[in-house]
Amino acid sequence: MSEWRSLSGPLAAEQFGPKDALRINFVHGFTQTGNSWKPVAERLADLGYLVTVVDLPGHGNSSHVRADLRRTADMLATIGGEGTYVGYSLGGRACLHLAVMYPHLVQSLVLIGTNPGIDDDAERAARRDADDELIHRMHEIGVEAFLREWTALPLFGSLQLTDEQMADRLRNTVEGLSSSLQMAGTGSQGSLWPRLMELNMPVVAIAGADDTKFAAIAKQIADLVPDGSYRLIDGAAHAAHLQQPETVAAIIANAVVLYLS
Repeated sequence: MSEWRSLSGPLAAEQFGPKDALRINFVHGFTQTGNSWKPVAERLADLGYLVTVVDLPGHGNSSHVRADLRRTADMLATIGGEGTYVGYSLGGRACLHLAVMYPHLVQSLVLIGTNPGIDDDAERAARRDADDELIHRMHEIGVEAFLREWTALPLFGSLQLTDEQMADRLRNTVEGLSSSLQMAGTGSQGSLWPRLMELNMPVVAIAGADDTKFAAIAKQIADLVPDGSYRLIDGAAHAAHLQQPETVAAIIANAVVLYLS
């Protein structure tokens, strides 16, 4: 049985592995919690790394926390310190902000299904309107029904949550998820595309092979950063870490090797 240790700090977080080892910090996506990363993180802990999973503002045991992406990056820096950062979707956007704001802390950066932002003002406004509609829908039908609609979106392909995974997401609240969309949604985020060329750490951009939109974005990210690589994962859509955890864990381990080399 894994021995996860709770950490004190501005966000709920847990840690596992030898305290003097290289650190890998995992940051989840919208409607998830840090628990969603544990199957991958435990594989890395078995290889001797110190792994940390975090509940983002508005999620899990951080449901009461309200923060935009810049403030979220501040809190992640406090918790994760120097190490490799792995972010999925919303978590990837938070990790991108961290890498721009605190590049000295990010040894390697692994991004899964991550959009650096929307450049066009009209498109960004349209995304804000879409996020507002999601917030209204959550308040209308409640968290459980919303989660079933959310995970059934074509974006996630054939993803099927286990009862345990659904129960974990049901720890989220309408108020917390709404605040996350309002303050840290893609519609409220400024574009980081012009800042990608500043990133001086190895960056691995990942997408599921069935997630064509984010596969194209991952390729763009890898092409723009000075030290970028691009990986497609077969048998996965947007949430590749849930559908192919072993493959994702191997890619992350290699990202740490890139830093060491």
